[in-house]
Formats: sequence, C-alpha cells, structure tokens
Amino acid sequence: MLIELTDSPEADDEAFVIAQTRAFNAAFTKDDLRPLCVFVRDGNGSIVGGLTAKTCWDYLEIQFLWVDESHRANGLASDLMKTAEREAANRGCKHVFLDTLSFQAPGFYEKLGYSEFGRLEGFNGRHLRHFLHKSLAPSAYVQR
Repeated sequence: MLIELTDSPEADDEAFVIAQTRAFNAAFTKDDLRPLCVFVRDGNGSIVGGLTAKTCWDYLEIQFLWVDESHRANGLASDLMKTAEREAANRGCKHVFLDTLSFQAPGFYEKLGYSEFGRLEGFNGRHLRHFLHKSLAPSAYVQR
C-alpha cells in the first residue's frame, strides 16, 4: 500500500473517488444531484452578479453568491437568492443551507429568513464561519 498526498491530483483520480462515494450513497438514497446557477448580465452580456448552487436530497446548497461592487445595494443579491429558492422549490426542495464568513454577509442572509445552526471560529485566525438554514414554503415558490 502507498499513501499519496498531492495538491495537484489527476482529474481522473479525483473523479474516481467522487464516483465511488456517490455509488456508495446511492444504496441509501436517490441520486438527484443537479447544478443550479443564476446570473445577472448587463446590456453587454457581461456577468455582474451570480449564484452557484446544487440541489440534492430535498436541499438547495448555495455555494457562491457574488454581485459586482458597482451593482451592490440595489437588490440584485436578494433577487438571485429568491430566484434560486423558487427553482429549488420547483425541483421539490424543502430546505436551503449555506455557509458564509463573518466578513461576508451573515446579516444579509438573516434578513432573507435564514437561521444560524452552527459556527466555527478561527478562519485565518480571526473570522467566523456561519452555517445557515432556511425552510422553503412550497406554496410560496412552486409555480403551477
């Protein structure tokens, strides 16, 4: 046996481990992992805001949310979140979770109805990592 440590894995090796983990998980639940991305583009087609996420097992997992500084404070981030939540509900999701760092936007998510369920200290020596959750009310989102 040989243990290999690398910070530049072969793409096939990394994909193999992910596939094996998903195959194991499939014995216990359905395989319904789907990407979900929302973008805001300006008149030239350039992205000025975006959200990346995945839906799986009745959950929406928000991974990244970004709005260009020149477009902040005008509701775009809220629109991105609401659009993603609506699509997640349409896909059958009942919950959303995400994490954010203390210098990012925990208060923003709380204003959107998210509740903190955990936190870790000491990121870069001084920052907190907040873990947030929100239940989706199907009647508020599902388009019929």
